[in-house]
Amino acid sequence: MRWSWNFWGLLVAGVATAVPGSFPRLRSASLPDPVPGSLSRSYRTCYFDQKIDHFGFAEDSTFKQRFLIADQHWRQDDGTVLFYTGNEGDITWFANNTGLMWNIAEELGAILIFAEHRYYGESLPFGNKSFDDARYLNYLTSEQALADFAVLVQHLKKTMPGAQDTPVVAIGGSYGGMLAAWFRMKYPHVVAGALAASAPIWQFEDLVPCSTFYNIVTQDFQKSGDCCAESIRNSWAAINRLASTAEGMRWLSCAFRLCSPLKTKQNVSAFKAWLTETWVNLAMVDYPYKANFLQPLPAWPIQVVCKYLQVPKDSDKALLKNIFQAVNVYYNYTGDASCFNLSQTATQNLGMLGWYYQACTEMVMPMCSDGVNDMFEPQKWDFHAYSDDCYKVWGVRPRPSWIPTSYGGKNISSHSNILFSNGGLDPWSGGGVTQNITDTLVAIMIPEGAHHLDLRSNSPYDPYSVLQARMQEVHFIKLWVKKIQENKCRK
Repeated sequence: MRWSWNFWGLLVAGVATAVPGSFPRLRSASLPDPVPGSLSRSYRTCYFDQKIDHFGFAEDSTFKQRFLIADQHWRQDDGTVLFYTGNEGDITWFANNTGLMWNIAEELGAILIFAEHRYYGESLPFGNKSFDDARYLNYLTSEQALADFAVLVQHLKKTMPGAQDTPVVAIGGSYGGMLAAWFRMKYPHVVAGALAASAPIWQFEDLVPCSTFYNIVTQDFQKSGDCCAESIRNSWAAINRLASTAEGMRWLSCAFRLCSPLKTKQNVSAFKAWLTETWVNLAMVDYPYKANFLQPLPAWPIQVVCKYLQVPKDSDKALLKNIFQAVNVYYNYTGDASCFNLSQTATQNLGMLGWYYQACTEMVMPMCSDGVNDMFEPQKWDFHAYSDDCYKVWGVRPRPSWIPTSYGGKNISSHSNILFSNGGLDPWSGGGVTQNITDTLVAIMIPEGAHHLDLRSNSPYDPYSVLQARMQEVHFIKLWVKKIQENKCRK
């Protein structure tokens, strides 16, 4: 089975010290895309006393939930509240790097609220003990987080002058997008609508085939260069052949400039998982311009990578030298890296332990590969092994059916006012809503879009499809706000 090792999900198979998980870590909606203007990222930091347990009565303690407020463009008479449903990380990173909300605040007369998710950033229910054992982690669930958001919104509407009748729209990307959608579903009286960007709300149980994610990654590479995906597919057998001898492992260690040489089968498994993470991450950040989300990368990075992967039937060593050149684009585009450390995350550490626990309880997203319809080594989805690994680490067993049970699976047509945006290049789109369900459950597709491209700031390099998507998103938000204001006037 695959393991989640470092932040966004370096999938390390068989590493004894790893924390188990079956899938690449969901990326946050926060992206380094500054907006011009000295006030564009100015906000106040606030704290609110939240109950540790919203659904029981024995635990009556509270913790400080952090949230951020930016009200430079708020129009109290006809504006709105744009409420960011915090992901698995520090909320300041999201606030400083989520361009769309800042771009549209003035047009919508909006006050921006960025709410931190419990157990991430500074919002730790049990302080430094929060991750000590499952007893303290028992309150880390999406349901508790959504209740936090609902209670916080109601508190703000009561205490902020002029906010009592202001419509609230939830916005989030990836896991935060899932929360935005579920927020509208669970608390429609609190939130008027939701923009759920790159939100794989159906990547659970048997709602979508477990092969979908890796198939989409493969398609991205197939589109970006002749023989590119085939070269990667052939590389696994080449690695296995070389790694069968000590001399071969020494060659691999040298050829890939690894900081620590490969010496064991576990090391080789970690090495292949590191490569898997590279291909997955490239698919998620295949943006049309230079970006620095997971790593400093060129525009359309998969196209750049695929220039090195044009001879899939080369000798083992020649093929793997080309694989190294491709990997070097991702990990060393700046040319600063002297060696590659397989045990170090490629991204910021924004709450690794919390997500590992969530992946071992309710956020169980089955994934598999067959090596035929995708470019990865065959890996079956083995829930029993997954569950055993979770129990070894946390002392808990995952509940794979709980998310569909709690949020309705694909039977969500009774809900309303949710926009599901997905990029055609984003592997997480396979678990997302990509077709309209009703007139008010609307799917927005961005064919040239990678992971939540629409939540980035406007760029002159944006494809037309993402500009259209943002226009649609603002259009629907205005409709929701207008309807609430009209109903208010009738009272």
